[in-house]
Amino acid sequence: MAISFNSNSAFNLKPISLDNVIGEVNGLLINGEECLFAFKTSRDQLVFTNKRIISIDVQGLTGKRKSFSSMPYSKIQYFTIQTPGFAEIIPDSELYIMFSNGATINFEFKGNTDIGLIGRMISEFVL
Repeated sequence: MAISFNSNSAFNLKPISLDNVIGEVNGLLINGEECLFAFKTSRDQLVFTNKRIISIDVQGLTGKRKSFSSMPYSKIQYFTIQTPGFAEIIPDSELYIMFSNGATINFEFKGNTDIGLIGRMISEFVL
């Protein structure tokens, strides 16, 4: 499933090293913009910077073609975080974001993701 800002959800996001995405998004970053968190589905990636959220949709059989979507934090109307439950075998947390264009996105993070830290980061950029 491709990660985009006009669909309903993106599941099974797993944390990855920022080194794995910096080259992918470097040409999009403006002065003073830094990558803070990066996640990956089976092929696609999601990057949180200090200015926006960038999705990288890997397309085609070879994965050479990529589509980049960007949504600045200023377009967030509200967001909700859901922490993992007690004693989950594979902990998962969720982030729901509603953007001013009406799109509501549900990001489901698998594994060891500090969803509270992501929520605080978004709050700093939105409030």
